[in-house]
Amino acid sequence: MAGSAPQTTVTKDRNVALDKIRNFGIIAHIDAGKTTTSERILYYTGRTYKIGEVHEGAATMDWMDQERERGITIVSAATTTFWKDYRFNLIDTPGHVDFTAEVERSLRVLDGAVTVLDAEEGVQSQSETVWRQADKYNVPRICFVNKMDKLGADYEKTIQSVIDRLGANPITIGLPIGAENDFKGIYHVLDQKSYIWNGEELGASFEVLDEIPDGMTEMVKKYREQMIEKIAETDDALLEKYLNGDEIGYDELKAALRAATIAYKVVPVFAGTSLRNKGVQPLLDAVVDFLPSPVDLKTVTGTNPKTEQEETRNLTPDESFTGFAFKVQVDPHVGKITYVRIYSGKLTSGSYAYNSTKEVKERVGRLLLMHANQREEIKEAFAGEIVAVVGFKDTITGDTLCEESKPIILQKITFRDPVISLAIEPKTKSDQEKLGAAMKRLMEEDPTFTVKMNHETGQTIISGVGELQLEIMVERMKREMGVEANVGAPQVAYKETIVGKASAEFKYIKQTGGRGQYGHVLIHLEPKPRGEGFEFVNSIKGGAIPAEFIPPVEKGIKEAMERGVAFGYPVVDVRVELYDGTYHDVDSSEIAFKIAGSQAFQKGAREAKVTLLEPIMKVEVTTPEEFMGDVIGDLSAKRAQISGSEERGNSRIILATVPLAELSGYATTLRSLTQGRANPYMEPSHYEEVPAQIQEQIRAKSNFVPKEE
Repeated sequence: MAGSAPQTTVTKDRNVALDKIRNFGIIAHIDAGKTTTSERILYYTGRTYKIGEVHEGAATMDWMDQERERGITIVSAATTTFWKDYRFNLIDTPGHVDFTAEVERSLRVLDGAVTVLDAEEGVQSQSETVWRQADKYNVPRICFVNKMDKLGADYEKTIQSVIDRLGANPITIGLPIGAENDFKGIYHVLDQKSYIWNGEELGASFEVLDEIPDGMTEMVKKYREQMIEKIAETDDALLEKYLNGDEIGYDELKAALRAATIAYKVVPVFAGTSLRNKGVQPLLDAVVDFLPSPVDLKTVTGTNPKTEQEETRNLTPDESFTGFAFKVQVDPHVGKITYVRIYSGKLTSGSYAYNSTKEVKERVGRLLLMHANQREEIKEAFAGEIVAVVGFKDTITGDTLCEESKPIILQKITFRDPVISLAIEPKTKSDQEKLGAAMKRLMEEDPTFTVKMNHETGQTIISGVGELQLEIMVERMKREMGVEANVGAPQVAYKETIVGKASAEFKYIKQTGGRGQYGHVLIHLEPKPRGEGFEFVNSIKGGAIPAEFIPPVEKGIKEAMERGVAFGYPVVDVRVELYDGTYHDVDSSEIAFKIAGSQAFQKGAREAKVTLLEPIMKVEVTTPEEFMGDVIGDLSAKRAQISGSEERGNSRIILATVPLAELSGYATTLRSLTQGRANPYMEPSHYEEVPAQIQEQIRAKSNFVPKEE
C-alpha cells in the first residue's frame, strides 16, 4: 500500500468543524531542523508545490531577507494548510535565544506544539528553554527526533535526554528503522505498521507494511510493552485491565494516549529526517491523533475587569467574541498588522472590537489569513482561527479583544527584561526624523526591544536580550525603513538595589512670591528578594496626607528609581512604605509631593546603602575534548562559575554562569582558542551583586551626578 501527499485544498473552504482544527507550533533549539520540518509540512499538505530549503535561502517560512541570508528564523511565521480533512494553523518559531519573545508569544496562543530534537545532539539548551516556556502555558507536545540520518544519531540517547533534562514522560510511538546512512523509516508501535521510504526523492510516496522489520522483533516487543504500561498508568480503567493481564484494544489505547497527551501526562515521540524527506507524514498524522483541537480544551479563563472575578468562555463560534493579540507586525504594503488568536465567537471585517486591556474600541479594517508573508483576504473569522487584522491603532502584544458588553482580560505574556544596550544616533538630519518612527515601529513588533533617552548624555539608548537581536534591529532600520545610524559599543544593563533598611524624611518648601510649594513625606525603605520588583505601600492614617497627593509621591519615587541613585542605573527590588507626612491647605500641590517623594527616596536609598547588580548569563560551550582545559581556563578568567560538564557524542559540553560584562566578543575569542571548532550558547539567567572592587571601577568611570530637585 503506498501513501502520498493529498492535493491542495483551497483555504476558502476553511469552514471545518472545530474538532478538525489544530493550532500548533514548531519549537526547538537553533539548527535542530524546525524550518526544514515546516517546509516539508507545507509541501506534503499541498500548501507549496516545491520544497524551500533553508540552506539555499529559499524557505517559505523564512521570508525576511536577513533570515534567508543568515539561515535562521527571526520572526515567527504563521500559515494555514490542510492535511486529509483537518485544518492546520501552523506557526514556525525562531530557535535563536535572542528571539525567545517570538517563541513566548506563539506558545501563549497555540493549543499544541511539536518539539524538534537533533538525533545526535539530543536536548540542547534552547530546547530546554522553549520546553519550559511551553510548560508555563500548559501546551501539550509531541517530540520529533529529527536528523536520524546524521552521523552519530542515537535515538535511545535522545529519549534519555528528554527524561533527564526536561523531566518529561516520553512514549516511543515512531521507532526508527535503522540510523545514519541506513535510516529507512519508522515502525509505528501503536498502529503496528512499518513506514518505509525507498529513495523517492521528495518523500511523498512511501510503503506501509504490516510486518516488523528484520532484526527488530525484540526491540519492538520492548517498546510496545513499555507503551502499553505507560498509557495504562494514565487511566484507572485501563490500569485495572493491565494489572489483570487482560488485552487492551487498539481504540482504547489510542483514546487514552490522546487524553494523556492533552493532559500533558505523556509526550509521544516520533523519528525521521526532514532534510531527507522521511518520517514527516506519520508526524502529521500524530498532530491529528494526539494534539488537541479547540474542542478538547473546552474553555479559556480570564478576569472580568469590572468585577475582578474569574470568568470563562467556551471555545465555540456561538459564544461572545474573545480574542488575544499576540503579535504586531508592520507590513510595507498594508501597514500595521495585528495577529489575533480567536478563542470564542467571531470577528467580522468592518466591525468593531473592544480592547479590554486598554479600554478602547478598535475598528477591524480588514481580516487576513497569513501564509508567511503572503496574505489572503477574508470576510469573517471564527473561534479556533489565527488571523491578522488591519486597522487596529492602540492594540499591542498581550492585549485582550472582546465585546464591550462582556469584557474579559486573558492571561498576559511575560517577557524577559533587556540585558544589553547600545547608544544609537542618526547619521544625518533627515535620518533623525525617521529614526524615532523606526524605533517606535520596532518596539511595537518586539516587546523585548526598548528605547530610552539618557538625559545626562542626551543619547538615545536601545536595549534588548542579546547582541544579535540589536544587530538585526539596526539592520532592519537601514533596510526596511531607510534609516542610517551610527551605533556605539554594546553596554551591559546594570541595575541598582539597596542592601539594608532605612527611614527618610523630606520636606519640600518653596516660597517665591505668590503661591508657595509644600510637600512633606516620611518613608521606610527595605530590600525585596531578587527579581520581585518594586512595591509601594500607603500606610497614611488620619489624613496626614490627603488621598490625592499619594499617587504623586509614588510617581516621584518611581522617577527617582528610574534615574538611579549612585551609578545612574534603574533601582529594583525595593519596598517603600509611606507612613507619615504633613501638608499645607494652600501651598501643597501634586508637584510638591512628587519632588518630596523623589528626594526622600534618594536620601533613604543612600542611607540603606546602594549596591550594583549585573546580568549573569547561562553559558554552554560545546567543544572537542582536546580544547576543554583551554576553554575552562578562559571562562575562569571571566569570573565564571563552572557548574559541570556533559558528554555528547565526541564533544564535551561545559556548563557555566558568567557575568555578561565579561562576554564581549566571546564567540570570536572562543573560535581562536579552539581553531573554530567550539560553539557557545548564551542566554540571560539572573542578576547578581557586582564584586566591590569592580563596583569602584564602574563608579570611577561613570559621569553620573545624582539629581537634586
